[in-house]
Amino acid sequence: MKKVKFFLIWGLVFLLSFTACSSTQSVIEEIAAETSSSDIFTGTVLEISKYGNTYIDVKSADFLSGFDNGDIVRVSVNGYEITAPVVTSYSDVDNGSPLVKSDGEYVEVALSYADFASSYSVAVGSVIQISMAEKGGYLSEYEIRHLVKSEERNDYASDEIFANFRTLEGGRLRKDFIYRSCNPGLDDARALYADMLAEDAGIRTVLNLADSEESLLSTMHPSSYYAELYEEGRVILLNMGVDFRSEDFASKLAEGLIFMIENPEGPFLIHCNEGKDRAGLVCAILEALAGSSMDEIIEDYMTSYENYYGVEKGSEQYDAISSIITDFFTSINGRPFPESALKSVAEVYLTSQAGLSSDQLSALEALITQ
Repeated sequence: MKKVKFFLIWGLVFLLSFTACSSTQSVIEEIAAETSSSDIFTGTVLEISKYGNTYIDVKSADFLSGFDNGDIVRVSVNGYEITAPVVTSYSDVDNGSPLVKSDGEYVEVALSYADFASSYSVAVGSVIQISMAEKGGYLSEYEIRHLVKSEERNDYASDEIFANFRTLEGGRLRKDFIYRSCNPGLDDARALYADMLAEDAGIRTVLNLADSEESLLSTMHPSSYYAELYEEGRVILLNMGVDFRSEDFASKLAEGLIFMIENPEGPFLIHCNEGKDRAGLVCAILEALAGSSMDEIIEDYMTSYENYYGVEKGSEQYDAISSIITDFFTSINGRPFPESALKSVAEVYLTSQAGLSSDQLSALEALITQ
């Protein structure tokens, strides 16, 4: 490639040798700038995650030699051209929005809370090209949304905050009956704390939104109480994706809720990996069904961001992230609605999209309310 550039530039010098030197130099600089390797990265898809996120064979370190977090880039794949910011987290953009993630070993192209591979017919071996659209065009929004958390227990005020462990409240929810947390079986710094807190709370039935049997059994061994619940058949593994618009999300949600109805012994624990996103949306549905207000649901959802990232209520970060909940309910309803209809929106979603029968819906509501 460098040889091509070399001969191209010197070919131009030869052809333009009769023009003014300053003019020749400006043409050379323009051509060199247009063909700079930092302007375009072309990669082949190496892997597609279960969430539909795509990883291309471009190292993030190499990619960041030409782009910075906060830049806006053009992503070309399969005839589609998508505009996306360069970021480090899915929460750096709105639900359903495209992003180019630069914090792993390889560059990742994804949709936040959606399936990029399915949306754009991407498969392993597909070619994705990324080029600059606007330098720093997303930087101010990125700085508002960008979140960093510590993995050290001593950086948190309590075990509950560290494990993102708490009970659901609001509306007519039964007291101390449904809990949420990070993954007690993940084998990370938080898991043993979540396991201990689950035992202290007397958790009897668990909805694991994140794991398959294979992934759980490969990491669960240090979490003794959680392992006991699993052996007793009291943990359902839903291996749920993050695209809440998908049929897969709705059907697996229904599977989990039916498991609750058929195994009504509580307290219940609902978790994904961080207990923040998938758990946050599933809990939001249950809270709405139990008559919680939008403010109560948002406050519960945002507690995870306060616990992990120290996001302060009233800040620009808080307002930007909390819109995930209002956008979620608007999306599953298909249009904006008055808050008085919030419970009805949850009911219609659970029956028409998740597929619960009216009897199952009634049984679920009776189970979680007082």
